[in-house]
Amino acid sequence: MKRFLFLITFLAFAVFSWAYDVEIGGICYILNQEGKTAEVTYKVYDNDNGKYISNYSGSITIPEKIVYNGKTYPVTSIGANAFSDCTGLEEITIPNSVTSIGYMAFSCCIGLTSISIPNSVTSIDNGAFGECTGLNTITIPNSVTSIGWYAFYKCTGLTSITIPNSVTSIGINAFYGCTGISSVTIGNGLTSIGENAFANCTGVKSIAYDCKSIGNWFDYDYKTNITKVLIGSKVEIIPERAFSGFTGLTSISVEEGNTIYDSRNNCNAIIESKTNTLIQGCQNTIIPDGVVSIGNSAFYGCTGLTAITIPNSMTSIESGAFWGCTGLTSIEIPNSVTSIGSSAFYGCTGLTAITIPNSVTSI
Repeated sequence: MKRFLFLITFLAFAVFSWAYDVEIGGICYILNQEGKTAEVTYKVYDNDNGKYISNYSGSITIPEKIVYNGKTYPVTSIGANAFSDCTGLEEITIPNSVTSIGYMAFSCCIGLTSISIPNSVTSIDNGAFGECTGLNTITIPNSVTSIGWYAFYKCTGLTSITIPNSVTSIGINAFYGCTGISSVTIGNGLTSIGENAFANCTGVKSIAYDCKSIGNWFDYDYKTNITKVLIGSKVEIIPERAFSGFTGLTSISVEEGNTIYDSRNNCNAIIESKTNTLIQGCQNTIIPDGVVSIGNSAFYGCTGLTAITIPNSMTSIESGAFWGCTGLTSIEIPNSVTSIGSSAFYGCTGLTAITIPNSVTSI
């Protein structure tokens, strides 16, 4: 009988894995004895159901430090899954001592409506705020350098996002499915961004770029919703087809003094702005003097484009430059142009007349 009772007791406790070293003030911690630091963690792991279980709810304030057995431990991180599935969590205060927010730390905290990340945090890990559908505001401080994969996956309540200049990398699907976001501002520190970082962000209407290189980061099916693009002074490279499929664009503006290059090795300038508004509406586009080339697929699919003025500085029109510009009815190519690339005017069904000057030596 004693052996049987022992076995039953053992099996009952074997269902859960206890994760924390100490619980103080209702918050569980893992203690790093070598570094003398503490990490906020979940309470138990349900092995049978594959769930992390914590009883965090309402308003939680994480202290900067804790004292245990006479020793002081600064709280420096929020660990993986620490608040995962805490649907009753409404508010969280994170101290300046915290430098990292771990993997899926706040995933599925649907009751969390806003969060302010302190300036001490340098990284937001994969899935940290994934499916926090109630989250409508978040401030990412200038201390953060990386945003992980799926970090804000399906945070449908967010209405805008500003990536500070400190962020150098954004992971795959970081803001996937954030359907409530209407505007995105991308800082000048960004050097790498994962595929589909803003895919399925159906509500985005405007984008402000100030990063070195613009990428093709938005889901093709929803580019049509984007009406306004601002290219900041830090932008140096616009890759081929960067704005392919942006059929709803009504304005593109480039900050004064900016010089932008395409992504080819010869780096011919494709845009050199002379004023604050390089393009005032995509219906009637004026390319400023000094531009020597219209890059590959530069105006691909701009169905609203009805007229364009090309300066005498232009020497080449590259492949697919006006592909699918069905609204374009006429175009005047200046005597400076010497070459027109393949499919440059492919699908321009509204084009009724075109004059090719004697300067053109190859089509």
